[in-house]
Amino acid sequence: MSIIKEFKEFAMRGNVVDLAVGVIIGGAFGKIVTSVVNDVLMPPVGKAMGGLNFADLFINLDPGKRAANGDPITSLAQAKQAGAAVIAYGQFINAILDFVIVAACVFAVVKGMNTLKRRLERAPAAAPTTKECPECLSTIPIKARRCSHCGQSVA
Repeated sequence: MSIIKEFKEFAMRGNVVDLAVGVIIGGAFGKIVTSVVNDVLMPPVGKAMGGLNFADLFINLDPGKRAANGDPITSLAQAKQAGAAVIAYGQFINAILDFVIVAACVFAVVKGMNTLKRRLERAPAAAPTTKECPECLSTIPIKARRCSHCGQSVA
């Protein structure tokens, strides 16, 4: 019974819950970045390079295998359907772009947090509102001329 109790305490710690939320948000963000790379960035780059589809770039390691209709394999989808071993370097390029964009976003967020943290650390401290009586060491208002505890003049 103590193992279940220990696990419950572990799982309910704030940092574990924060980590779980971070992983879920990170996964969703990763899908958005993948869509940006595959659906927004790569089509214009491919068009500028003569109509090239980066996701379809591959090296066929089984040149003897053919598409279902007997024609040579010309796309990654045909290669997968035929069961040909391929090196899908176009998808690898897309994955690298995904990583670079995610890393840049994480860098921007961390940089922003560090800048905010430095600003908060440099914020001027609030002016004191109390002082100590030199005679009895009681805390009194800063504008007081006499100590309310011992009656000593503290001007």
